[in-house]
Amino acid sequence: MTELAKRYGGSLYELAAEESLTESILQELALAESSCKQEPEYLRLLQTPSIPKRERCELLDKAFEGMHPYVVNFLKILCEEDLLGELTGCLDAYRERYNEDHGILEATVTSAVPLAAEERANLLAKLQAKTGKTISLTEKVDPSILGGLRLDLAGERLDGTVLRRLELLRDDIANVVL
Repeated sequence: MTELAKRYGGSLYELAAEESLTESILQELALAESSCKQEPEYLRLLQTPSIPKRERCELLDKAFEGMHPYVVNFLKILCEEDLLGELTGCLDAYRERYNEDHGILEATVTSAVPLAAEERANLLAKLQAKTGKTISLTEKVDPSILGGLRLDLAGERLDGTVLRRLELLRDDIANVVL
């Protein structure tokens, strides 16, 4: 995330916080970012210098009609400043501030097969008890890890996967052979 994204995303968050709109603005900003990712041609169109900025901003007005004016105006500012490429970073910065203010930690768990509902609930309960925060858990499935779990939480990775254990064993064997 760039410093510009932090500054812009943080500024939008401060504005939303003043109006007690942080959650709704987060949802709409995430929807706008997702829409732009799903339609890369539209994003390229909005970044085309040969199209006057006024016309590009009008396209944003039409595409995001019905969204909160803060979100639409934010997108228009990014367009006018040729910073639409920073939208994902702005969303990340906004989400960081939101999570910090609401006591939320984002975690990603990777497993070889989807977690059962009970396993997911147990993991959430343990993480919340350990951190004292609400956990926003994203699940990923990666059969290549063979078994176990890999957890990414607050910039740390806890890797209890079979694949990681095999890698460590291979490294140990290589060290003994040398």
